[in-house]
Amino acid sequence: MEVLAIIGIRSGSKGVINKNIKTLYGKPLVGWIIDAAQKSKSITRLIVSTDSQEYANIVQNLGVEVPCLRPKELASDTSTDLEYINHMLDWLRQNEGYVPDIVVRLMATVPLQASEDIDELVDILKSDFSATSAVVISESRQHPMKALKIVDEKNGQGLLVHYFTETGRDVTPVARQNYPKAYFRSNIVATRTETISKTNTLTGDKVKYHIIPQERAIDIDNDIDFLIAEMLLKNQL
Repeated sequence: MEVLAIIGIRSGSKGVINKNIKTLYGKPLVGWIIDAAQKSKSITRLIVSTDSQEYANIVQNLGVEVPCLRPKELASDTSTDLEYINHMLDWLRQNEGYVPDIVVRLMATVPLQASEDIDELVDILKSDFSATSAVVISESRQHPMKALKIVDEKNGQGLLVHYFTETGRDVTPVARQNYPKAYFRSNIVATRTETISKTNTLTGDKVKYHIIPQERAIDIDNDIDFLIAEMLLKNQL
């Protein structure tokens, strides 16, 4: 079975400039997920989708191919993963006649993901042909039912309400144990190529999962996340 892993690294990060290639514990951030992908037993081809020639040069030096550069219009703040994955799949099909059975979406911002996490998702799809995709997840550190938001009163002042019910009474603290467990994607998604073409989504309708501990699921978005990730890597290595 042909399993293609695609790592998406656009160059326009605003929270942390050049986040995807910023050094984390001795290597570019993207190098950590590249290591996990290269150690995977199930991935048969690994490529990077990027809009930057500088980024392309860096990952090529790490042994990863960049078949083509991503168009700038697919690398904006509002661009979706589905867009750049479809772009790469179309390019590979038209230029190489290459069509994988499974596509694994990887991200540079989750440096503690393990090759075993990737392989587990692929194994799920190989063993359950009714599954349209499989996703790595971890339990949320803050339960979504504790989310709040600020709304405007008629006098122009702000008012705090519950995010979902929009009432002040539900702002009252409730122990998370009273809620069913909630999970978030930990940013590895394995999907069948036909799922993408038939549903125009990365997951389809029957989504299986693989749960990992919270410490392996950290997703880097700012400088504080970099510090936390470096501390976790030091403890792990």
